[in-house]
This record gives sequence, C-alpha cells and structure tokens, in this order.
Amino acid sequence: MLSIKIVDVKHFMNLLLKEDTFDRFLLNEATVKTGVSYIIDGKINTNFYDTEEQEAIGVRTHCYFAEQRPFLFSLMKGKKVPLSFRIVFMLAPANVQKLLELNQFSFQASDINGLFLNLHFEQGVLTCTSGSSLRIFTLDKTLDQVWEHYLKAFFKKHQIPFEELE
Repeated sequence: MLSIKIVDVKHFMNLLLKEDTFDRFLLNEATVKTGVSYIIDGKINTNFYDTEEQEAIGVRTHCYFAEQRPFLFSLMKGKKVPLSFRIVFMLAPANVQKLLELNQFSFQASDINGLFLNLHFEQGVLTCTSGSSLRIFTLDKTLDQVWEHYLKAFFKKHQIPFEELE
C-alpha cells in the first residue's frame, strides 16, 4: 500500500477542485466536514435518469469526479478550510483494462472490484493512500505494486510534490 503526504496542499487543492486533473477518476465517495458534514455516495442512481441519459451513462456504476467537482468546490471554497475531508477515487474500468494490458496480467478486469486512491485531509495535513479490491484470492501483490507505481507517476506528471510515509 502506498502512503504519501502531500507537500504543497494549496497546489494540490487547486489541481483537485479547479483543474481537470482528477476528473477521469470515478468518485466512490466523499465526506466533507465544515460547519456540518456532507456525505456524497458516488454511486449512480440510474432510476433518476431517462432512457437516453441511461444510455449515455452506459455500464458505469459511479460518477466521474468531473460531475461532482463543482459541488465539492462550492463546499470547500471560502475563508475557512474544511475541518476535514475524505475522497475515495476509483480507477475507471477502461483504465483498469489498459493497466492490465500494459502490464500483461494473467487475470481479467472483471476480477478487480476497484483500484482506489484515498485522500484524507485533517489539521492541515493531506495524505493519500492506495488500495485495491479483488474478486479473486491471490497472494501476488504485483497489481498493488503496479498501481502504486502508476499513482507516483501520476503525481510526478502533474507536478504534485509528495513524501512517502512509512
């Protein structure tokens, strides 16, 4: 499991809430604690949408972060920073498939429940941890290692300075 501390929280928050940096991740869930607490379940309620909208959503079970980013921005902007927040991202299924193909894994995307990036902010400290959930049992940790490497490369690509935690 990758565990890192974000060095420049302000820069990260700009990338998170004002830029499209994280927009292609799926939002699993988010919790923002300000004067009151807000909990967002990223699961799509398909019954809310008409047939045409459901076709556009396709087989996705969760919304893209891009679809909730403006709302989260509205919760967090202002003179006071949130007391805390937690955001759990998932790698979109198409990107899970690409990751498997690029690394020549023997199992299928359907064997993976999710590859997660967890953000946690509290008392001015922002940490990120990786996680994976499989539908199959394996002692092989190669997928975790590849996912951690992918996340480090993602942070470096977007010039997000971080320190690895033990």
